[in-house]
Amino acid sequence: MIAAWLGAFAFTQVIEAPIYARALRHRPRRWLWALGASALTHPVVFFVVPRVWPGGYWSGVAVAEAFAVAAEAAYLSALGVPLSLAWSLAANAASAGLGLASRAAFGWP
Repeated sequence: MIAAWLGAFAFTQVIEAPIYARALRHRPRRWLWALGASALTHPVVFFVVPRVWPGGYWSGVAVAEAFAVAAEAAYLSALGVPLSLAWSLAANAASAGLGLASRAAFGWP
């Protein structure tokens, strides 16, 4: 389970961190802050939501992504990023879309 999470987490970071680094371009250590957004939400999305959400797979994905978008937008907002919700939507749409496509094509992550 941890190995599967690490793979999914790395996949997410590779996609989301560059988007967040762009949003944080005027902040010192922007790459560190960029990696922080998904680091805060990904464990909840991967480990918690599937265990507590009573619905099916797709509704669980929707709930997990809504949580990630809201939490990461709040994180960016706290760091003073303008349009934080738009940045969060872009990053999460990219990682969720590419993740689902990769899973369908290759069975990973």
